[in-house]
Amino acid sequence: MSWRPQYRSSKFRNVYGKAASREHCFDGIPITKNVHDNHFCAVNARFLAIVTESAGGGSFLVIPLEQTGRIEPNYPKVCGHQGNVLDIKWNPFIENIIASCSEDTSVRIWEIPEGGLKRNMTEAVLELYGHSRRVGIVEWHPTTNNILLSAGYDYKILIWNLDNGEPVKMIDCHTDVILCLSFNSDGSLLATTCKDKKLRVVEPRSGRVLQEASCKNHRVNRVVFLGSTKRLLTTGVSRWNTRQIALWDQEDLSMPLIEEEIDGLSGLLFPFYDADTHMLYLAGKGDGNIRYYEIGSEKPYLSYLMEFRSPAPQKGLGVMPKHGLDVSACEVFRFYKLITLKGLIEPISMIVPRRSETYQEDIYPMTPGTEPALTPDEWLSGVNRDPILMSLKEGYKRNSKVVFKAPVREKKSVVVNGIDLLENVPPRTENELLRMFFRQQDEIRRLKDEVAQRDIRIRQLQLELKNFRNSPKNN
Repeated sequence: MSWRPQYRSSKFRNVYGKAASREHCFDGIPITKNVHDNHFCAVNARFLAIVTESAGGGSFLVIPLEQTGRIEPNYPKVCGHQGNVLDIKWNPFIENIIASCSEDTSVRIWEIPEGGLKRNMTEAVLELYGHSRRVGIVEWHPTTNNILLSAGYDYKILIWNLDNGEPVKMIDCHTDVILCLSFNSDGSLLATTCKDKKLRVVEPRSGRVLQEASCKNHRVNRVVFLGSTKRLLTTGVSRWNTRQIALWDQEDLSMPLIEEEIDGLSGLLFPFYDADTHMLYLAGKGDGNIRYYEIGSEKPYLSYLMEFRSPAPQKGLGVMPKHGLDVSACEVFRFYKLITLKGLIEPISMIVPRRSETYQEDIYPMTPGTEPALTPDEWLSGVNRDPILMSLKEGYKRNSKVVFKAPVREKKSVVVNGIDLLENVPPRTENELLRMFFRQQDEIRRLKDEVAQRDIRIRQLQLELKNFRNSPKNN
């Protein structure tokens, strides 16, 4: 029998990326220069939010999606934080509610008015204080309304019940800064990566660590649950400092199922997984390209498809939810790419080429919709439920009936598990002490300069007074 090559059949093998034209981009945006490893961008079917560069606090823009083109320099901002904004996330069930976290140790919930902002917004509908250091990550629960997670530089994860504005659980199993959080599809498990080089799978309601991996050969940075496949994918760095991805069984983290080196660049790799198409997208911070793969249930598990290339480097990427895609154009994924050098936000659509203009049911299965499956009390009592699915064929533009009502409460001590989180501050790290020292030195130099300027001004006034007294007119 003669040898024949084996071709792999896939409906997504010809997926290609298409960048939007300049008039459909968002231009003139002062994107933040903060080096924190986040996307600084969040998008839903109505609004685009971008963290901006600002002085005297933190701010971000909220722009209606139809308002493309050049954004005016004096465009209204959300600017209530006293420190730099580090992360923003839209509520998956209420499209005008967004959460933000900041270096000022607070998490805030904002309600964006219909049609977008008309003036600067400084008052949040809810302010959450529980962390003793800056807060780097916020994450909404995927199936439960009004459950929010926040991870701070105090090495703690707080679970907030926004119905009463209080933390209901503190996860305190990390020994260093938490880098990434990812829920599984029904929100019953939480995967975390940490600067202590460990990957953990945690039961969030009890805080119990179910699985833990010490990644010595693969230093993990980012993690994502692969839908309901009971697998995890991490991105990180190999022992030879090359960028690498690894696939794990969530019930056994002793060894990765596969490890694959990507390239020798240094930028952080952001993973994005589409559970409907089983496609994985990899985008490097500072890169101009986006690689995409198809995830299978059998070896080799990971099949390379293609790569979208662009000369402009990306600082971060926002991702449009499924119900916001253009199904008539066979669009299966959409990125919003932050290009700092140009002050530009560029939409990039991933498209499956099809000749027919009818609805393609094979690439648009039932997908998680905009209705929550659980209330906070149900989830906290131990109930798990899969997300409520919706079809993108009919009614995918319908608005959710869920309404956010902020609780009325006073600022006070925050006690979780018998510990006052605002009083029990962990010891400062060496880097924080150095930053504090340099800030104090800068303040001392500034005060010395002010004193010197005042001395010069006093001498000038004394000389003017002396000349005035000695002038002939006054004699």
